[in-house]
Amino acid sequence: MEKYVEQAQQLIIAYGAKIIGALAILIIGIWVSKLVANSFFKLMTKRKVDITLTKFVTSFIKVALTIFVIIASISQVGVETTSFIAVLGAAGFAVGLALQGSLSNFAAGVMLIIFHPIRVGDYIEASSSKGTVDQIGIFTTLVEGENEKFYIIPNSKLMSDVIVNHSYKKNHIKL
Repeated sequence: MEKYVEQAQQLIIAYGAKIIGALAILIIGIWVSKLVANSFFKLMTKRKVDITLTKFVTSFIKVALTIFVIIASISQVGVETTSFIAVLGAAGFAVGLALQGSLSNFAAGVMLIIFHPIRVGDYIEASSSKGTVDQIGIFTTLVEGENEKFYIIPNSKLMSDVIVNHSYKKNHIKL
Protein backbone atom coordinates (compact mmCIF):
# COMPACT_ATOMS: atom_id res chain seq x y z
CA MET A 1 0.00 0.00 0.00
CA GLU A 2 2.84 2.36 0.83
CA LYS A 3 4.28 1.65 -2.60
CA TYR A 4 1.10 2.98 -4.27
CA VAL A 5 1.00 6.06 -2.07
CA GLU A 6 4.63 6.77 -2.94
CA GLN A 7 3.92 6.33 -6.67
CA ALA A 8 0.90 8.65 -6.37
CA GLN A 9 3.05 11.27 -4.65
CA GLN A 10 5.67 11.01 -7.40
CA LEU A 11 3.00 11.40 -10.10
CA ILE A 12 1.53 14.42 -8.34
CA ILE A 13 4.97 16.00 -8.09
CA ALA A 14 5.79 15.19 -11.72
CA TYR A 15 2.50 16.26 -13.28
CA GLY A 16 1.23 18.74 -10.71
CA ALA A 17 3.49 21.53 -11.92
CA LYS A 18 2.57 20.81 -15.54
CA ILE A 19 -1.15 20.88 -14.77
CA ILE A 20 -0.82 24.10 -12.77
CA GLY A 21 1.20 25.60 -15.63
CA ALA A 22 -1.41 24.51 -18.17
CA LEU A 23 -4.22 26.03 -16.09
CA ALA A 24 -2.24 29.25 -15.73
CA ILE A 25 -1.66 29.39 -19.50
CA LEU A 26 -5.35 28.72 -20.10
CA ILE A 27 -6.69 31.30 -17.65
CA ILE A 28 -4.19 34.04 -18.47
CA GLY A 29 -4.36 33.29 -22.20
CA ILE A 30 -8.14 33.53 -22.36
CA TRP A 31 -8.01 36.77 -20.36
CA VAL A 32 -5.37 38.20 -22.73
CA SER A 33 -7.33 37.08 -25.82
CA LYS A 34 -10.42 38.91 -24.53
CA LEU A 35 -8.31 41.97 -23.74
CA VAL A 36 -6.74 41.98 -27.21
CA ALA A 37 -10.12 41.48 -28.92
CA ASN A 38 -11.74 44.28 -26.87
CA SER A 39 -8.80 46.62 -27.57
CA PHE A 40 -9.07 45.85 -31.28
CA PHE A 41 -12.84 46.50 -31.14
CA LYS A 42 -12.28 49.87 -29.44
CA LEU A 43 -9.58 50.83 -31.94
CA MET A 44 -11.74 49.97 -34.95
CA THR A 45 -14.75 51.74 -33.43
CA LYS A 46 -12.63 54.83 -32.73
CA ARG A 47 -11.49 54.85 -36.37
CA LYS A 48 -15.14 54.57 -37.43
CA VAL A 49 -14.75 51.25 -39.26
CA ASP A 50 -18.05 49.66 -40.29
CA ILE A 51 -19.61 47.97 -37.25
CA THR A 52 -20.30 44.72 -39.11
CA LEU A 53 -16.66 44.40 -40.14
CA THR A 54 -15.56 45.42 -36.65
CA LYS A 55 -17.63 42.70 -34.96
CA PHE A 56 -16.57 40.08 -37.49
CA VAL A 57 -12.84 40.78 -37.20
CA THR A 58 -13.03 41.06 -33.41
CA SER A 59 -14.79 37.72 -33.02
CA PHE A 60 -12.35 36.09 -35.45
CA ILE A 61 -9.36 37.38 -33.46
CA LYS A 62 -10.89 36.20 -30.18
CA VAL A 63 -11.61 32.69 -31.50
CA ALA A 64 -8.18 32.34 -33.14
CA LEU A 65 -6.35 33.44 -29.99
CA THR A 66 -8.49 31.17 -27.80
CA ILE A 67 -7.70 28.16 -30.00
CA PHE A 68 -4.00 29.03 -29.82
CA VAL A 69 -4.20 29.27 -26.01
CA ILE A 70 -5.99 25.93 -25.71
CA ILE A 71 -3.37 24.21 -27.88
CA ALA A 72 -0.57 25.83 -25.84
CA SER A 73 -2.09 24.66 -22.55
CA ILE A 74 -2.56 21.12 -23.88
CA SER A 75 1.06 21.16 -25.01
CA GLN A 76 2.16 22.24 -21.52
CA VAL A 77 0.65 19.07 -20.03
CA GLY A 78 2.77 16.98 -22.39
CA VAL A 79 0.29 16.03 -25.09
CA GLU A 80 1.79 15.99 -28.59
CA THR A 81 0.00 18.79 -30.40
CA THR A 82 1.40 18.15 -33.89
CA SER A 83 -0.86 15.18 -34.46
CA PHE A 84 -3.71 17.06 -32.78
CA ILE A 85 -3.26 19.97 -35.20
CA ALA A 86 -3.10 17.56 -38.15
CA VAL A 87 -6.37 15.96 -37.04
CA LEU A 88 -7.95 19.42 -36.65
CA GLY A 89 -6.78 20.31 -40.18
CA ALA A 90 -8.23 17.14 -41.65
CA ALA A 91 -11.48 17.63 -39.74
CA GLY A 92 -11.62 21.23 -40.92
CA PHE A 93 -11.16 20.10 -44.51
CA ALA A 94 -13.96 17.52 -44.18
CA VAL A 95 -16.28 20.04 -42.57
CA GLY A 96 -15.40 22.54 -45.29
CA LEU A 97 -16.42 20.10 -47.99
CA ALA A 98 -19.64 19.27 -46.15
CA LEU A 99 -20.51 22.93 -45.69
CA GLN A 100 -19.71 24.23 -49.17
CA GLY A 101 -22.97 26.18 -49.40
CA SER A 102 -22.47 27.79 -46.03
CA LEU A 103 -18.88 28.64 -46.87
CA SER A 104 -19.97 30.32 -50.10
CA ASN A 105 -22.45 32.37 -48.06
CA PHE A 106 -19.64 33.17 -45.61
CA ALA A 107 -17.28 34.25 -48.41
CA ALA A 108 -20.03 36.38 -49.96
CA GLY A 109 -20.71 37.91 -46.53
CA VAL A 110 -17.06 38.85 -46.22
CA MET A 111 -17.20 40.41 -49.69
CA LEU A 112 -20.30 42.40 -48.73
CA ILE A 113 -18.59 43.64 -45.59
CA ILE A 114 -15.33 44.54 -47.30
CA PHE A 115 -16.57 46.10 -50.54
CA HIS A 116 -19.84 47.68 -49.26
CA PRO A 117 -22.06 47.41 -52.34
CA ILE A 118 -24.88 47.81 -49.83
CA ARG A 119 -25.06 49.15 -46.29
CA VAL A 120 -27.60 49.01 -43.51
CA GLY A 121 -30.35 51.51 -44.33
CA ASP A 122 -29.98 51.31 -48.12
CA TYR A 123 -33.09 50.70 -50.21
CA ILE A 124 -32.27 47.86 -52.61
CA GLU A 125 -33.74 45.48 -55.16
CA ALA A 126 -32.06 42.08 -55.21
CA SER A 127 -33.04 38.44 -55.56
CA SER A 128 -36.62 39.40 -56.46
CA SER A 129 -36.91 41.34 -53.18
CA LYS A 130 -37.28 45.07 -52.58
CA GLY A 131 -36.72 46.81 -49.31
CA THR A 132 -34.44 48.46 -46.81
CA VAL A 133 -31.35 46.60 -45.65
CA ASP A 134 -31.86 45.95 -41.95
CA GLN A 135 -28.85 43.78 -41.19
CA ILE A 136 -25.86 42.37 -43.06
CA GLY A 137 -24.72 39.17 -41.43
CA ILE A 138 -21.94 36.78 -42.20
CA PHE A 139 -24.25 34.23 -43.87
CA THR A 140 -27.45 36.16 -44.69
CA THR A 141 -28.72 39.68 -45.23
CA LEU A 142 -32.01 40.81 -43.73
CA VAL A 143 -34.12 43.13 -45.91
CA GLU A 144 -37.31 44.76 -44.67
CA GLY A 145 -39.83 44.92 -47.48
CA GLU A 146 -43.26 46.49 -47.76
CA ASN A 147 -45.88 45.79 -45.07
CA GLU A 148 -43.14 44.87 -42.58
CA LYS A 149 -42.21 41.72 -44.48
CA PHE A 150 -38.66 40.57 -43.87
CA TYR A 151 -36.60 38.80 -46.52
CA ILE A 152 -33.66 36.72 -45.39
CA ILE A 153 -31.40 36.51 -48.43
CA PRO A 154 -28.39 34.18 -48.48
CA ASN A 155 -25.30 36.27 -49.16
CA SER A 156 -24.12 34.03 -52.00
CA LYS A 157 -27.43 34.58 -53.82
CA LEU A 158 -27.23 38.31 -53.15
CA MET A 159 -23.69 38.57 -54.52
CA SER A 160 -24.44 36.43 -57.59
CA ASP A 161 -27.48 38.52 -58.61
CA VAL A 162 -27.72 42.11 -59.76
CA ILE A 163 -28.16 44.51 -56.85
CA VAL A 164 -30.02 47.72 -57.56
CA ASN A 165 -29.09 50.12 -54.75
CA HIS A 166 -31.39 53.12 -54.80
CA SER A 167 -29.56 54.69 -51.85
CA TYR A 168 -26.03 54.42 -53.19
CA LYS A 169 -24.09 57.46 -52.10
CA LYS A 170 -20.61 58.79 -52.73
CA ASN A 171 -19.44 57.53 -49.33
CA HIS A 172 -19.79 53.94 -50.53
CA ILE A 173 -16.62 52.22 -51.60
CA LYS A 174 -16.79 51.67 -55.35
CA LEU A 175 -16.09 48.22 -56.73
